[in-house]
Amino acid sequence: MVTIRKEERNGNTYYYLEHSFRIKGRTIKREKYLGKHVPKDIDRIKSLFLHDIYAERWYSQFELIRKEFTRQQKAMPAEGLKKYLESFMIKFTYDTQKIEGSTLNFRDTRNILVHGITPPNRSISDVKEVEQHRKVFYEMLETKKDISLPLIMEWHYELFKDTETEIAGKVRKHQVAISGSKFEPPSPVEVDSLLYEFIRWYNRSKLKTNPVELACLVHLRFVTIHPFTDGNGRMSRLLMNFVLQRSGYPMLNIEYRNRSSYYTALERSQVKTNDGPFVQWFFRRYLETNKSYLRVSK
Repeated sequence: MVTIRKEERNGNTYYYLEHSFRIKGRTIKREKYLGKHVPKDIDRIKSLFLHDIYAERWYSQFELIRKEFTRQQKAMPAEGLKKYLESFMIKFTYDTQKIEGSTLNFRDTRNILVHGITPPNRSISDVKEVEQHRKVFYEMLETKKDISLPLIMEWHYELFKDTETEIAGKVRKHQVAISGSKFEPPSPVEVDSLLYEFIRWYNRSKLKTNPVELACLVHLRFVTIHPFTDGNGRMSRLLMNFVLQRSGYPMLNIEYRNRSSYYTALERSQVKTNDGPFVQWFFRRYLETNKSYLRVSK
């Protein structure tokens, strides 16, 4: 977290930005001199300060991952690429649904998606949502469109048209709460304007923000708006992977077993209105997930 440090010297007051992080057990400290007064645009300066730190610490590794991933994808025969995407789709579908309370285990999910076998004594709603998530996932890979409100509504409608017809593709008109979280989503009267601002922000940011950071922020900002009665997490993770795959980076599966740290990082960023906690959690998870590409590239 970026903090402001005040220092008194010879009767004068000086202000600094500070940020500390750990690499391989060592604490690294960065600071930026602000002057004798805290600037009025301190939020913008904090953002630029963090951007420089992220660039130093993370971006070069993300680029190595992208290059090695691209090399391996190009060397893969068509059938191998098909199997790779199918394998990711199954894991991603299982975990993203399980995070949201699905009763299906991994074997159930795989049997539905690969063999068309519906497991006994399972929720029909869960089965249909798994099937629809597969459909939207492949649409996400193949679409030539960019993120927009119509595309978001279309994907949400496809996810829920067979299970929650009253909310499918519709922005919520009521207040919602997130079970177990201290964060309270925006009121329904704010949602439309926040969605329009989200799209404006995305269009401004997509050409100047590192794609891994952009994917992270797309996830965080969308799920914080919480525009739907249900499906906000699933949509945010689809949008996240849309950004990654469109930019040539490996997609990310946020696993159900890691949900505790995921929830904690999200909540900290949402409650504090500070991207930092979730961005740092996301970056660490992305590097850990893709460390095999780094080993090869070195």
